[in-house]
Amino acid sequence: MRRLVVMVSGSGTNLQALIDAIADRQIAHAEIVLVVSNRKGAYALTRAEQSGIPTLYFPLKPYHDDGRSRADYDTDLAQAIAPYQPDLIVLAGWMHILGETFLARFPQQVINLHPALPGMFAGTHAIERAFEAYQRGEIPETGCMIHYVIPEVDAGAVILQRVVPIQPDDTLADFEARLHQTEHALIVEAVAQLTALSEDDS
Repeated sequence: MRRLVVMVSGSGTNLQALIDAIADRQIAHAEIVLVVSNRKGAYALTRAEQSGIPTLYFPLKPYHDDGRSRADYDTDLAQAIAPYQPDLIVLAGWMHILGETFLARFPQQVINLHPALPGMFAGTHAIERAFEAYQRGEIPETGCMIHYVIPEVDAGAVILQRVVPIQPDDTLADFEARLHQTEHALIVEAVAQLTALSEDDS
């Protein structure tokens, strides 16, 4: 059984998609052993607790307040996660950039869901930026991807990607809802694929 750590900052709808997929065996060879959030009020923590999954609240602010570096934060965060022995760390709406200090502790084990296609709209507010670019006639469509995490933001090797069309009469809310539905399916497919491969190799 592959051990998953899911890292979140918000409401946790992608986390819920993973919890549900594990429960109904769409993801057959994995369990979520820890949910980590940098935000105390993240509803994702409630989702985890309701499912009996251990949680960890690990904020950055105390490090800023004490004059400690992001590398210090990354080192301590990795140290806190390591006892859970994750096979795969899934960033599902995690809103901090993880640096080399963290990634070196878990090589080729950290994946991220990003609401844009490879090479487009890296970083924050990708959904809004894509919608605005469509309205300006700069792109015909957008999408989402699962990729391995490297220090360069949203630039790691792509695992899976999906195109998400934007309709001429879409509001931002319409488009965002369609994109999130695609994200939920894509993150489940990617985790199922990666954990199945790992299970076969073990």
